Amino acid sequence: MLEELRRRNYAESTIGTYIRTVEHFSRYFHRPPDQLGPEHIREYQAALFTRWKLASNTVTQRLAALRSNTYQDASEADRKRSATDQRRTIKRLDMAFFRQSIDRANWRFAAPS
Repeated sequence: MLEELRRRNYAESTIGTYIRTVEHFSRYFHRPPDQLGPEHIREYQAALFTRWKLASNTVTQRLAALRSNTYQDASEADRKRSATDQRRTIKRLDMAFFRQSIDRANWRFAAPS
């Protein structure tokens, strides 16, 4: 998990928070994290709100740590990253096309010199 977070270039403070969260999650259920699933995350979320009375931003951060791709196998994580990269590429292409269209429109309607 630590190597994956560093590979993703997470800040040291974020890495520490994620590791502490996973340790707490694991201790709460008395099981290793790889034996815990989405239903455990929902139960843990309820406990964070009711038992420990944490703020919603804190709970959101802790859930992000648990839902990160660190528990998924590498091939699934790579597929998700690939899909995200494709969306980003398409978005960049759309913006480039939009800018090009604006430039053409400005050229057509420019006042004669």
